[in-house]
Amino acid sequence: MSTAELHTLTGAYALHALPESEQRAFEQHLEDCDACAQEVRELSATAARLGLAVAETPPRELRERVLREITTVRQEAPAHGRRERTGGRGRTGRWYAYALAACVAAAAAFGGVAVWQNQLAQDARQEANQAQRQNEQLAQVLSAPDARTSSGDLTGGARGTVVVSQSQNRAAFLASGMAPPPSGKVYQIWFNDEGTMRSAGLMDPKASDDAVLLDGPVDRASGMGITVEPSGGSAEPTSDPVALMDFPTA
Repeated sequence: MSTAELHTLTGAYALHALPESEQRAFEQHLEDCDACAQEVRELSATAARLGLAVAETPPRELRERVLREITTVRQEAPAHGRRERTGGRGRTGRWYAYALAACVAAAAAFGGVAVWQNQLAQDARQEANQAQRQNEQLAQVLSAPDARTSSGDLTGGARGTVVVSQSQNRAAFLASGMAPPPSGKVYQIWFNDEGTMRSAGLMDPKASDDAVLLDGPVDRASGMGITVEPSGGSAEPTSDPVALMDFPTA
């Protein structure tokens, strides 16, 4: 296996996707190639973060806890005992009416809680499924046999690595040490289509280290850029780029 071929195995090695013979050859290559060693560290850290990605569901014990606590509340007897029940039917009837109304209101409240819990659970499942699909697609790009990587220093001491797979027609961007954007702003990534910038998604404004699967196909894009945009992103860049990187070539 040539040195040029070994340079392309960083993603597959980080995901433990190499056969034993290629793994041994690549580990020998790592001893003499600082660039590949750096990329492996970055890709391995990203793979670890993806493995720890979990979705939280809302507490399901809320309704049961409320119902359980209701059984411990003692019902208050009428103030005048039997005489109240026999001689004061109007007041007793009103008391039962109030109790019935309270039960109906409680049932409606519990039904509302159940609907609320169900909606939260559905939202959480949808978000988890979407995150899982993105993680799987990101892993496919990183481990693609034709994956090519290019790394560089960004502003403020940050570092970025772009991974491109022509067979997948997708690209990923890995950042470490990114300073947070200004309040109310977000980093937006763009494909560079021969000088025309095409939106490729947003970065997490709370994460200094991030791995982003660029939104959309690579097609004929020759590189990518990052700008600071209002929260939610923009249709086209509104600020000077804070980073520009060329895509690696075969």
